[in-house]
Amino acid sequence: MVHFVGAGPGATDLITMRGHKYLSEADVIIYAGSLVNKELLSYAKEGAEIYNSAHMTLEEVVDVIQKAEKENKDTVRLHTGDPSIYGAIREQIDLLKALDIRYDVVPGVSSFFGAAASLSAEYTLPNVSQSVIITRMEGRTPVPERESIRSFAAHKSTMVLFLSSGLTEELSKELIAGGYEKETPVAVVYKATWPDEKIFRCTVQSLPQTMKDNNITKTALILVGNFLGDDYERSELYNPKFSHEFREGIK
Repeated sequence: MVHFVGAGPGATDLITMRGHKYLSEADVIIYAGSLVNKELLSYAKEGAEIYNSAHMTLEEVVDVIQKAEKENKDTVRLHTGDPSIYGAIREQIDLLKALDIRYDVVPGVSSFFGAAASLSAEYTLPNVSQSVIITRMEGRTPVPERESIRSFAAHKSTMVLFLSSGLTEELSKELIAGGYEKETPVAVVYKATWPDEKIFRCTVQSLPQTMKDNNITKTALILVGNFLGDDYERSELYNPKFSHEFREGIK
């Protein structure tokens, strides 16, 4: 059996209880070493085989899993955050299906949730933004033209950018060209929830300089939007005049 486990954003106590259980029972652990907090490996049982996938190809990962299956061993494939976001799990799952190897997926706390918690921020504020765009800047790996930063920026919704810390010069230009005002607030959260987490606040226009001044080139989320400001409307859900299934509003 293979368990794809979301390790959470970084802090070792933010892995789910199910993820912790599978991790502590696994005979074989293949972890995304470039991003997963290695302190999580302290949950592994004595004698567990541990592999760092940062040094492996997809085929090499599957070879380790196949060997474990032949030896009747359980494997945990430990991914950063939640496996469904930039986790590259689909290609692994398809190969496991072809090999008739059983698997399941354990969700994790994504780093974009961890970043919001660190900022005490709410992505969806009434009359500010009711949508969250999760995307990345085009770099060595292409992005479909229909999903360009410029096209998304036209909505002026909350935007969360992964894998874009080293591309902020072009990112800033694309955000402005798409529709965000130059002074739209931005928060950069470096290693969200890790012990060495850092937070930098700036604007869309000043983002490249902020990254340069603080030598941030990777392992950071870039959050864009007016949800980082101070203006919003109160939620109707808790408005004393608003009626719903569980409470009659004041007339």
